Amino acid sequence: MRVAAVDCGTNSVRLLIADVVGQELTDVERRMEIVRLGQGVDRTGRLAPDALERTFAAMRAYRKLIDEHGAVATRVVATSATRDAENRQEFADGVREIFGVAPEVVSGAEEAELSFVGATRGLLRLSPETGAPGGPLPPYLVVDIGGGSTEFVVGTEHAESALSVDIGCVRLTERHLRDAGDPPSAAALESVVADVEAALDRVEAAVPVREARTLVGLAGSVTTVAGIALGLSAYDAEKIHHSRISAEQVHDVTRRLLAMTHGERAAVPVMHPGRVDVIGAGALILDRIVRRFAFPQVVVSEHDILDGIAWSIRPIDG
Repeated sequence: MRVAAVDCGTNSVRLLIADVVGQELTDVERRMEIVRLGQGVDRTGRLAPDALERTFAAMRAYRKLIDEHGAVATRVVATSATRDAENRQEFADGVREIFGVAPEVVSGAEEAELSFVGATRGLLRLSPETGAPGGPLPPYLVVDIGGGSTEFVVGTEHAESALSVDIGCVRLTERHLRDAGDPPSAAALESVVADVEAALDRVEAAVPVREARTLVGLAGSVTTVAGIALGLSAYDAEKIHHSRISAEQVHDVTRRLLAMTHGERAAVPVMHPGRVDVIGAGALILDRIVRRFAFPQVVVSEHDILDGIAWSIRPIDG
């Protein structure tokens, strides 16, 4: 069955068109556009008109691809920004007009489960417990660092414990770093760290993170840090997927990013233009997670909630 999954987050809107056959998910088309839907939501509580229009423009292009490839079912999932917005109905009406289906504004718990399934199906095949030498060991802590929130999920085949907290690269940048200098001041960075550590206190109280044997990192902040750590001359998803980045590399890349000017970050070969102003906060979130829970490395996954959405789509009867 050919399906289409659309993930609309705080920073980006993404599309996966894939063929689902048994236990295999095969990409047909995978796209990402940075639309910054969550622009200003933390401050105003509303989705901005220009942010909505950027998002709808990207979605119209996605609808064209879905039609061209003949996907038989589409699921649209929206996450942190639309959960927080007073005018989310305006967003929902626009999505329904474009795709013919309503967006599902999922809870943090469901977002966590979708991210976990998307990220770990391939990892389970690599585990030594299934006969693959040297693979990552479950249980996994899957961390999905988004624009508005970060999900923490512990499990083996499914999410067993999860929490979504309101720390994300866009939210923390807008809250602490937008007017903090270039590069940001030490005081501003301390404010970010304080927010992250307070969120990690809540995570540690609710989720058995220290039972996990493997940290799995998802989303653009993590994959960008990985691309820099690997020294790639251009973004290469195949090289980044399932790469293992040591704690020392995470600390080093984070220090370097936070010491750069906007222009220096923009010149990094793997940097997407839409991440230049938020990557510092995203890297810092990852860095504090690695430090707090003493993981020796992070396994990076290019498969995430988008793949989980695709797996969740069921055949249409008749």
